[in-house]
Amino acid sequence: MKKIGLLIIAIVLVGSSAFFTSCGNDGEKELNPLADSLKEVNNGLSGKLNEKELALQEFISTFNEIQDNLNTIKEKEKIVTQSSGTGDVKSKEGQIKEDIQAIYDLMGRNKSRINSLSRKLKASNLKLEGMQTMIENLQASMALKDEEITDLKNKIESLNIELSTLNTDYKEILDESEAKTVVIKTAYYAFGTSKELKTKNIITKEGGFIGLGKTNKLKEDFNKEYFTKVNIDEVSSINIGAKKAKIITTHPSGSYKLIGEKTVEKIEITNAEEFWSVSKYLVIIIE
Repeated sequence: MKKIGLLIIAIVLVGSSAFFTSCGNDGEKELNPLADSLKEVNNGLSGKLNEKELALQEFISTFNEIQDNLNTIKEKEKIVTQSSGTGDVKSKEGQIKEDIQAIYDLMGRNKSRINSLSRKLKASNLKLEGMQTMIENLQASMALKDEEITDLKNKIESLNIELSTLNTDYKEILDESEAKTVVIKTAYYAFGTSKELKTKNIITKEGGFIGLGKTNKLKEDFNKEYFTKVNIDEVSSINIGAKKAKIITTHPSGSYKLIGEKTVEKIEITNAEEFWSVSKYLVIIIE
């Protein structure tokens, strides 16, 4: 409500300022510092709101994923309990082992996602009310689920089903899951003039007819050492500072914006997941 109030006041002040400026100068337009200042405030508030909405969407998506995993774990537990309750458990030993391993894997994945949520919340400058409490509640739920699974494992072992070959070390599962997450969340970018990028073995010219109409493309055997590595969750913009900039790798047009008027100051990534969905390598030719 406070932000809405500020915007209403800003609109009124801008309107009033524009009216008096126009009347006092026979309709001639003059610079209006107050209007420009309020416009900047308005844009800043809009940017913060969009950033907060994107963060909330990501957190909600992760919570839903964790809840889906917990539901699957519950179903797996039910299946294992029913299977172990029948007389001939040896015939179902293979399936029981698979289901128990699936439970451990899902638990490891959930812990990895919860840890990731916690890190992002701490690294974020956004104040998302109640989010830390929700994460703590998830951690408490996982602790209780750990106890349930330990009881289930003991029950299964009492039926002489050997479970020692299963990967039950959550830390190992967690490390493996996080290692995969790092790979998924890692991207690379490089920019420079056409000449620089050709010299560094990044791009080549292809296509065209008798030397005309060729286009710059990323080389198949490009020099990966020249690229800067980034975490796609942490990088929302890339500073350019050039007269012109052209992206030659494939990235959906609606997922980014080139910021700047006379020069391209930076590339603002508005939807990181979509932006990096086609290519994890970004190449920009500048002038």
